[in-house]
Amino acid sequence: MAEITIRPATRADLARLTEIYNYYVVNTPITFDLEPLTVEAREPWFEEHSARGPHRVMVAVEDGMVIGYASTGRFRVKRAYDTTAESSIYCGPEATGRGIGTKLYAALFEAIGGEDINRIVAGVTLPNDASIALHHRFGFRAVGTFTGNGRKFGRFWDVAWLERPLKIAV
Repeated sequence: MAEITIRPATRADLARLTEIYNYYVVNTPITFDLEPLTVEAREPWFEEHSARGPHRVMVAVEDGMVIGYASTGRFRVKRAYDTTAESSIYCGPEATGRGIGTKLYAALFEAIGGEDINRIVAGVTLPNDASIALHHRFGFRAVGTFTGNGRKFGRFWDVAWLERPLKIAV
């Protein structure tokens, strides 16, 4: 197995990030997008992230190929929410179950450690035991579930919401 490196995403990664994301759009209820996105449609999302600041994208790379990514982004547009970031994580289907999500979240949360973030939140479409376990491993706790929150594949899905402070006492 080749070494996995974690680094900040670059614009050159955007096509692969879109490809990974679109796998989940087409094949799972994990994201509530209903149609695959083009690279051009993902550009505004990518532009909301930078190498510094509270909103970032980190990628996992193996053998020169991006195999997963984790990001923090804006939770809501009202300014009082600026100290809350929403986290998100996606691994290519060939890369799941290998601890890559753990490496990505560890690097992401370390990278934003000095930012003015009080809370990190995550929404997880249920059922998704692997994602819930990953979030719990990083100190997230469940704060509620929206029932029947989104319709995809002809059914309604529940979304669990989790949160954690950015800085966790050890």
